Amino acid sequence: MSNTFGNIFRLTSFGESHGPAIGGVIDGFPAGIDIDTEFIQNELNRRRPGQSHLTTPRKEADQVEFLSGIFEGRSTGCPIGFIVRNTNQHSNDYDNIRNLFRPSHADFTYTSKYGLRDHAGGGRSSARETIARCVGGALAKLALRQLGIQIYAYTSQVGDICLNPDYRLYQPELIESNPVRCPDPEIAERMAARISEVKAKGDTIGGVITGVIQGCPVGLGEPVFGKLHAALGYAMLSINAVKGFEYGKGFAGVSETGSQQNDIFFQNNGKIDVKTNNSGGIQGGISNGQDIYFRVAFKPVATILMEQATVSADGTDTVLKARGRHDACVLPRAVPIVESMAAMTILDYYLLNKTTTI
Repeated sequence: MSNTFGNIFRLTSFGESHGPAIGGVIDGFPAGIDIDTEFIQNELNRRRPGQSHLTTPRKEADQVEFLSGIFEGRSTGCPIGFIVRNTNQHSNDYDNIRNLFRPSHADFTYTSKYGLRDHAGGGRSSARETIARCVGGALAKLALRQLGIQIYAYTSQVGDICLNPDYRLYQPELIESNPVRCPDPEIAERMAARISEVKAKGDTIGGVITGVIQGCPVGLGEPVFGKLHAALGYAMLSINAVKGFEYGKGFAGVSETGSQQNDIFFQNNGKIDVKTNNSGGIQGGISNGQDIYFRVAFKPVATILMEQATVSADGTDTVLKARGRHDACVLPRAVPIVESMAAMTILDYYLLNKTTTI
C-alpha cells in the first residue's frame, strides 16, 4: 500500500530513477473523460529536468506512453496504465557512494530497513518517482476541469526571498513567465539570482510553494479521520524534500485572537458567504466553497557538490563528495508536483463524497 495513493481514485506507481522506466496504474478514474494527451505531456514537461540553467542538466524527454484505459481519446473507466522511459541515466556517477551513507538521504534508513539499497540515483527514493504523480495529477485535472475546479501553484519563497502571503495579489498567468515559476517577475529575478549563486558554490537552497484550489464545491472531506486538510497534508508531505504544510492563515494565525481570526458568515445575493477566508476554504475538515489555499515548505536538496563528513556502511569515518547532475533548488520543478497531488486529492474526495450522499 505504500506505493498506492488514494481511496477511490487510486494511483499505484513503480520504477526507480536509473531503472528502465517510471510508470503507474490509475484505477477508479471516471469513464467518458476527454483525454487531452498534449495537456498531459505539457504537465510532464513542466516537471522534467533540463528546463533551464536553474535545474539539473539531466536530459530526459519524459514522454508518456499510455498502455490501457483510453479508447478513441476518452477514458473507458478501466485501469489506465502508463510508462515513462528513462533514457539518460549516468549510473556510474554514483559508484563512489555505493558503500557510503550520504548526509540527510535515505541511504541509511533504506539499508537499515531492507538490508540493501539501490545506490544509483537513489533508486525508489529519488524524486524521479514523481513523474507518475504528474501523470495522475494531469488526468485528475482533466476530470476536475469538467467540474469547474481549477488548481494552480507557484514558488512563493526561495531562501529568505519571499512574496506577500496573500495569493490574491498575483496573477496565475504570470507563473510560467519565468523559470522560477514565481508570479512576480521582479521577485522571480532575485530568486533566480539566489539559486544561481548557491549553485555556483555547489550548495543548495529551499523555499516554499503556495497552492490554490478554486471552484471546489461545499462538502468535500469526512469527519474526524478523513478531514480534507489532513488529506492534503498527507499528499504534500509525501513529496520528496517537503518538511512542512499549512493551510489558510496557518502558523501566522496563532498570534491573533479568535475575534480576529473567525470568518464571519453573511448573506450574499441569497447565498451564505464569508467576509474573510482565514480558514483556507475548509472548516471542520470539510470544504466550504471558498478558495482553498496552502503552503508547502521544501528543504534544501540533500545532495550538494561539496565535501562532507560521513560514514561507510561498516561505520568507518570518511569524506564524501557527490558527483552527477542535481538541482540546486527543487522548487521550480516541484510546482507541477504540488498541483498534481492537490488535483488527485480533490478528485478522490469528490468521488468519495458521491458515495456518502443520496
